[in-house]
Amino acid sequence: MAGDLREIGEDKSLLLLDDDEPFLRRLAKAMEKRGFEVESAGSVAAGKAIATARPPAYAVCDLRLEDGNGLDVVEVIRARRPDSKIVVLTGYGAIATAVAAVKIGATDYLSKPADATDITNALLSSGDELPPPPENPMSADRVRWEHIQRVYELCDRNVSETARRLNMHRRTLQRILAKRSPR
Repeated sequence: MAGDLREIGEDKSLLLLDDDEPFLRRLAKAMEKRGFEVESAGSVAAGKAIATARPPAYAVCDLRLEDGNGLDVVEVIRARRPDSKIVVLTGYGAIATAVAAVKIGATDYLSKPADATDITNALLSSGDELPPPPENPMSADRVRWEHIQRVYELCDRNVSETARRLNMHRRTLQRILAKRSPR
Protein backbone atom coordinates (compact mmCIF):
# COMPACT_ATOMS: atom_id res chain seq x y z
CA MET A 1 0.00 0.00 0.00
CA ALA A 2 2.90 2.38 0.70
CA GLY A 3 3.92 2.01 -2.96
CA ASP A 4 0.48 3.24 -4.02
CA LEU A 5 0.80 6.32 -1.79
CA ARG A 6 4.16 7.27 -3.30
CA GLU A 7 2.71 6.98 -6.78
CA ILE A 8 -0.19 9.25 -5.83
CA GLY A 9 2.15 12.00 -4.64
CA GLU A 10 2.06 14.61 -1.89
CA ASP A 11 -1.41 15.93 -2.75
CA LYS A 12 -3.87 13.03 -2.59
CA SER A 13 -7.03 15.12 -3.14
CA LEU A 14 -9.57 13.46 -5.44
CA LEU A 15 -12.91 14.86 -6.61
CA LEU A 16 -15.51 12.26 -7.60
CA LEU A 17 -18.43 13.65 -9.60
CA ASP A 18 -21.36 11.37 -10.40
CA ASP A 19 -25.12 11.55 -9.93
CA ASP A 20 -25.43 7.78 -9.38
CA GLU A 21 -25.37 7.83 -5.56
CA PRO A 22 -24.69 4.10 -4.91
CA PHE A 23 -21.88 4.05 -7.50
CA LEU A 24 -20.41 7.25 -6.04
CA ARG A 25 -20.35 5.80 -2.50
CA ARG A 26 -18.74 2.52 -3.63
CA LEU A 27 -16.13 4.30 -5.71
CA ALA A 28 -15.34 6.76 -2.89
CA LYS A 29 -14.69 3.88 -0.46
CA ALA A 30 -12.53 2.03 -2.99
CA MET A 31 -10.46 5.11 -3.80
CA GLU A 32 -9.97 5.94 -0.10
CA LYS A 33 -8.60 2.42 0.40
CA ARG A 34 -6.10 3.14 -2.38
CA GLY A 35 -4.82 6.20 -0.51
CA PHE A 36 -6.77 9.10 -2.04
CA GLU A 37 -8.43 11.83 0.04
CA VAL A 38 -11.88 11.78 -1.56
CA GLU A 39 -14.42 14.55 -1.87
CA SER A 40 -17.69 13.61 -3.61
CA ALA A 41 -20.22 15.67 -5.55
CA GLY A 42 -23.52 14.60 -7.08
CA SER A 43 -24.16 17.55 -9.38
CA VAL A 44 -22.38 19.94 -11.73
CA ALA A 45 -23.09 22.84 -9.34
CA ALA A 46 -21.54 21.00 -6.36
CA GLY A 47 -18.59 19.87 -8.51
CA LYS A 48 -17.91 23.44 -9.68
CA ALA A 49 -18.10 24.73 -6.08
CA ILE A 50 -15.53 22.16 -4.88
CA ALA A 51 -13.29 22.70 -7.91
CA THR A 52 -13.32 26.46 -7.34
CA ALA A 53 -12.75 26.35 -3.57
CA ARG A 54 -10.32 23.41 -3.41
CA PRO A 55 -9.04 22.40 -6.88
CA PRO A 56 -8.13 18.70 -6.60
CA ALA A 57 -4.95 16.99 -7.77
CA TYR A 58 -7.13 14.24 -9.28
CA ALA A 59 -10.71 14.14 -10.53
CA VAL A 60 -13.13 11.57 -11.89
CA CYS A 61 -16.10 13.25 -13.59
CA ASP A 62 -19.20 11.63 -15.02
CA LEU A 63 -20.07 13.13 -18.39
CA ARG A 64 -23.87 13.29 -18.11
CA LEU A 65 -25.42 14.56 -14.90
CA GLU A 66 -28.97 15.60 -14.11
CA ASP A 67 -28.10 19.30 -13.94
CA GLY A 68 -25.68 19.47 -16.86
CA ASN A 69 -22.44 18.24 -18.36
CA GLY A 70 -19.43 17.06 -16.34
CA LEU A 71 -17.12 18.71 -18.90
CA ASP A 72 -18.10 22.06 -17.34
CA VAL A 73 -16.46 20.90 -14.10
CA VAL A 74 -13.41 19.67 -16.04
CA GLU A 75 -12.99 23.20 -17.47
CA VAL A 76 -13.16 24.76 -13.97
CA ILE A 77 -10.58 22.30 -12.59
CA ARG A 78 -8.26 22.81 -15.57
CA ALA A 79 -8.49 26.62 -15.20
CA ARG A 80 -7.78 26.52 -11.44
CA ARG A 81 -5.20 23.71 -11.45
CA PRO A 82 -3.57 22.93 -14.83
CA ASP A 83 -1.53 19.98 -13.46
CA SER A 84 -4.61 18.05 -12.26
CA LYS A 85 -5.17 14.54 -13.67
CA ILE A 86 -8.79 14.20 -14.78
CA VAL A 87 -10.62 11.10 -15.97
CA VAL A 88 -14.02 11.44 -17.62
CA LEU A 89 -16.46 8.55 -17.08
CA THR A 90 -19.56 7.92 -19.11
CA GLY A 91 -22.15 5.28 -19.79
CA TYR A 92 -22.57 6.74 -23.28
CA GLY A 93 -19.16 6.16 -24.83
CA ALA A 94 -18.65 7.86 -28.19
CA ILE A 95 -15.60 9.07 -30.07
CA ALA A 96 -16.97 12.62 -30.32
CA THR A 97 -17.41 12.96 -26.55
CA ALA A 98 -13.98 11.41 -25.91
CA VAL A 99 -12.36 13.95 -28.22
CA ALA A 100 -14.29 16.82 -26.57
CA ALA A 101 -13.24 15.62 -23.10
CA VAL A 102 -9.55 15.45 -24.06
CA LYS A 103 -9.66 18.84 -25.83
CA ILE A 104 -11.12 20.47 -22.71
CA GLY A 105 -8.36 18.99 -20.57
CA ALA A 106 -9.27 15.48 -19.45
CA THR A 107 -6.28 13.18 -19.05
CA ASP A 108 -8.26 10.06 -19.94
CA TYR A 109 -11.74 8.87 -20.86
CA LEU A 110 -13.34 5.62 -19.63
CA SER A 111 -16.65 4.01 -20.47
CA LYS A 112 -18.83 2.64 -17.70
CA PRO A 113 -18.78 0.11 -16.24
CA ALA A 114 -15.28 1.01 -15.04
CA ASP A 115 -14.06 -0.27 -11.71
CA ALA A 116 -11.76 1.39 -9.16
CA THR A 117 -8.71 -0.43 -10.57
CA ASP A 118 -9.33 0.90 -14.11
CA ILE A 119 -9.85 4.41 -12.74
CA THR A 120 -6.73 4.27 -10.53
CA ASN A 121 -4.62 3.03 -13.47
CA ALA A 122 -5.91 5.90 -15.62
CA LEU A 123 -5.28 8.51 -12.90
CA LEU A 124 -1.76 7.32 -12.07
CA SER A 125 -0.48 6.52 -15.56
CA SER A 126 2.18 8.82 -16.94
CA GLY A 127 1.48 10.66 -20.17
CA ASP A 128 3.75 8.50 -22.35
CA GLU A 129 2.58 5.06 -21.20
CA LEU A 130 -0.85 3.63 -21.80
CA PRO A 131 -2.77 2.06 -18.92
CA PRO A 132 -3.35 -1.68 -19.23
CA PRO A 133 -6.50 -2.73 -21.09
CA PRO A 134 -9.62 -3.19 -18.95
CA GLU A 135 -10.17 -6.59 -17.35
CA ASN A 136 -13.80 -6.84 -18.52
CA PRO A 137 -14.30 -4.72 -21.67
CA MET A 138 -17.81 -4.12 -23.01
CA SER A 139 -19.10 -6.67 -25.49
CA ALA A 140 -19.83 -5.61 -29.06
CA ASP A 141 -23.56 -6.02 -28.34
CA ARG A 142 -23.25 -3.73 -25.32
CA VAL A 143 -21.35 -1.09 -27.33
CA ARG A 144 -24.06 -1.20 -30.02
CA TRP A 145 -26.82 -0.91 -27.39
CA GLU A 146 -25.03 2.04 -25.70
CA HIS A 147 -24.73 3.83 -29.05
CA ILE A 148 -28.42 3.32 -29.82
CA GLN A 149 -29.35 4.60 -26.34
CA ARG A 150 -27.15 7.67 -26.79
CA VAL A 151 -28.71 8.58 -30.16
CA TYR A 152 -32.18 7.91 -28.70
CA GLU A 153 -31.46 10.36 -25.85
CA LEU A 154 -30.02 12.95 -28.26
CA CYS A 155 -33.25 12.72 -30.27
CA ASP A 156 -35.28 13.46 -27.11
CA ARG A 157 -36.53 9.86 -27.00
CA ASN A 158 -38.24 10.19 -30.39
CA VAL A 159 -38.26 6.69 -31.92
CA SER A 160 -38.96 7.78 -35.50
CA GLU A 161 -36.15 10.38 -35.52
CA THR A 162 -33.72 7.94 -33.86
CA ALA A 163 -34.55 5.23 -36.42
CA ARG A 164 -34.00 7.71 -39.27
CA ARG A 165 -30.59 8.80 -37.90
CA LEU A 166 -29.50 5.20 -37.31
CA ASN A 167 -30.77 4.17 -40.73
CA MET A 168 -32.91 1.39 -39.30
CA HIS A 169 -36.58 0.49 -39.41
CA ARG A 170 -38.68 2.05 -36.65
CA ARG A 171 -40.14 -1.28 -35.52
CA THR A 172 -36.68 -2.86 -35.31
CA LEU A 173 -35.56 0.01 -33.12
CA GLN A 174 -38.65 -0.36 -30.91
CA ARG A 175 -37.83 -4.06 -30.38
CA ILE A 176 -34.23 -3.20 -29.44
CA LEU A 177 -35.36 -0.46 -27.03
CA ALA A 178 -37.85 -2.81 -25.37
CA LYS A 179 -35.14 -5.34 -24.50
CA ARG A 180 -32.80 -5.17 -21.52
CA SER A 181 -29.25 -3.99 -22.02
CA PRO A 182 -26.76 -6.74 -22.96
CA ARG A 183 -23.89 -7.54 -20.58
